[in-house]
Amino acid sequence: MLAVANRAAPTGIDRVELAYARRWSSEPAANCTFIAELPLIGFSALPRGVVAELVAALEEAWLAGGRSAAAAARRARLALPFGRSALAEVLRRAGPKIFLLVSHRALERPARIAALRRHGCRFVPLIHDLIPLQHPEFARAGHADKHRQRILTTASLADAIVVNSAATGAELKPWLRGCDTPITVAPLGVTPPEVPQPPVALRPYFVALGTIEPRKNHLLLLNLWRQFAEKLGANAPRLVVVGRRGWENENVLDMLERCAAIDGLVRETGALPDREVASLLRGARALLFPSFAEGFGLPLAEALALGVPAVASDLPALREVGGAVPDYLDPLDGAAWRAAALDYARPDSAARRAQLGRLPAWAAPRWDAHFAAVDRLLDRVVPRPGVPRLPAPPVREPAFALGRDGAAT
Repeated sequence: MLAVANRAAPTGIDRVELAYARRWSSEPAANCTFIAELPLIGFSALPRGVVAELVAALEEAWLAGGRSAAAAARRARLALPFGRSALAEVLRRAGPKIFLLVSHRALERPARIAALRRHGCRFVPLIHDLIPLQHPEFARAGHADKHRQRILTTASLADAIVVNSAATGAELKPWLRGCDTPITVAPLGVTPPEVPQPPVALRPYFVALGTIEPRKNHLLLLNLWRQFAEKLGANAPRLVVVGRRGWENENVLDMLERCAAIDGLVRETGALPDREVASLLRGARALLFPSFAEGFGLPLAEALALGVPAVASDLPALREVGGAVPDYLDPLDGAAWRAAALDYARPDSAARRAQLGRLPAWAAPRWDAHFAAVDRLLDRVVPRPGVPRLPAPPVREPAFALGRDGAAT
């Protein structure tokens, strides 16, 4: 969380880190120590009061656009150098310990994780996706190699693994080289903010939600809206693009900034606080989510949790989230997306009405269910007092050797 305190809105992984910090802050101090990584030194403990302040600041900033959490993050960074001795004291204590890592950060530095294991810590990471490995064409330069190191670290050092979807778990298993490392699928929770139902928009509009990056397939939508502008003019539905600008987006940004045809029909908002996103979604005809690859698909879950229909790519992870509710389309089938948008834009849309009829049977994934699944896995790794004692998995040899600099060899 320290690295993202200046963001106006969180990514999916940021939300997960915040949810875990909030949940484990409620545990007795003797049961949980928060640690962060100093770039040149390694892991260090954070005082619980500093963590609580950072959690509160992030929740305020990301929910309603309140004050930045940068000041809280700065105080946390100032406290980190003094936490080395506190972490050493925790590691010296008798009894089993678990290092639970819920972001991908630090996985590319296996030597530091291996050092914690030598001090008696079992290692349990949460893997969100393998997208840079499965689709390197959508990743930033060098990111595929970095993510390969992260997955190799997981394969070699993890005592158990949490994944956010069965689809992520299926993609991960070949990297485990046949080892029977316990894997738990724990879908991410959604807690949409309370917002009033907005008045009916003068013009029907759709929302595209997520970082503007190649795999999100914004270019498909922008080309469709150019066609709508040419054929329907002012009668075309609107499109609201919500999310920060990412990478490798030259074509998308050229259209957003220079395409006169879609001016007035497409609005780019940038990153918005959660309440503003929820308000926009509730007034939309549907969420449009034509992504090429997803590990989970939080925007889909967030839209459905607000009672908003969705048209989404036909991906295993998105079907896990949405079940039978959304309409699923091939992300390359521009004609199908055009037909769906035009249909859903009509006040008498039969497809939209049918999806609204399916929505009451859908149950939003909950954080309490997520943590219950994670707790069951942790009990397998290190049995805790007062819970059924399940055998911990056997310690296995690393799948690769660690060089002196912590790199895989």
